[in-house]
Amino acid sequence: MRQAERAIFDLRRGLPVLLRDTAGDTLVQAVEGLHDEALAALQALGGSDAQLILSRHRMAAMGHKEGPDVVALTLPVPPDCDRLRELACKRGAQLPDATRHTAGSAAQRAAIRLLGRAQLIPAAVACSVGASCADAVAAAVASGNLLAVSAAEALRLCESGSGTLTRISEARVPLAEAENSRFVLFREADGVHEHVAIVIGDASKWQDAVPVRLHSSCLTGDLFGSLRCDCGEQLRRGVAAINAKGGGVLLYLSQEGRGIGLANKLRAYGLQDKGLDTIDADQVIGFSKDERNFRIAHDMLQQLGIHKVKLLTNNPSKVEALQRAGINVVAREAIYGEVTAQNQRYLQTKANRHGHWLHDLLGEQDEPESSEPERLPSPGAVSRA
Repeated sequence: MRQAERAIFDLRRGLPVLLRDTAGDTLVQAVEGLHDEALAALQALGGSDAQLILSRHRMAAMGHKEGPDVVALTLPVPPDCDRLRELACKRGAQLPDATRHTAGSAAQRAAIRLLGRAQLIPAAVACSVGASCADAVAAAVASGNLLAVSAAEALRLCESGSGTLTRISEARVPLAEAENSRFVLFREADGVHEHVAIVIGDASKWQDAVPVRLHSSCLTGDLFGSLRCDCGEQLRRGVAAINAKGGGVLLYLSQEGRGIGLANKLRAYGLQDKGLDTIDADQVIGFSKDERNFRIAHDMLQQLGIHKVKLLTNNPSKVEALQRAGINVVAREAIYGEVTAQNQRYLQTKANRHGHWLHDLLGEQDEPESSEPERLPSPGAVSRA
């Protein structure tokens, strides 16, 4: 997987990558940060006009509700890079008439998945390598100026999640809400993300079902106390609640903006300021309503020797993900922040569109999407599909 992992970093640096497939070789480059000279160089190297590659979420935001996960667009008039960026993520942008839509090839699907993993806008330009340019492309690969990756390998990397997590380092870190705490850092195999397990109290004295909270990082809320969300309060209250129960673990996961990264989260905030809710804003820039993979949490708990938990969460997806992975979630407990004028709409979106169990907090007892089942299913009762 090393070549595919390197591709993530090359795409983040604004470099092209060659994706190889049985259908042929394809040069791809991120639309984010692309300039006209780089686009011209890509087309000259490949010997073909560039196609714009978008996710189905971005296509839906432009009114094309049905279609494959990845779409290749051939535009009637070759656009410049500013126009490409508008089509990639600007609210209200529309495709020109006579734009031709086709399902993305394996290489084009791999490009979008790699961009999502790199936390860039999931939009690429792609050029098929013509026969007349094959030698020049091969020379660029041989010289080290162009990275070549199997499209199948790239898709396997993106579909396999984080890969093997490595336990890197740990130290005692006393917290205001839990003085007896230790931080244990885990690093993903591709080196992109690091996650921290905050181990609270003496493990030998923990409950049989260990109190656990999964907390996705939120720079704006956790560190700066943003009023747009309740993340910072949930973080501190989660630590305090685990400490009050005699100890347990809070997993601090590097999943900013439900997995889209800080840059895209700030883009989504700008769209929310113009009237969109968090789900629709994420769709405009090409993402699903939640890009997180909670398999990471399962792997961290496994390495910590924890198999049976009481989960502190309002999110049914976290319960389901741990159950599906084989962690026995025997109970669930709510963990709330304060409802404010600034975060009320955000919390209502989480309840009504994400299905979070926030009906007690918001006083929306009749919301069917927020209804919690009477009892949690056993791990074996959860589909592993």
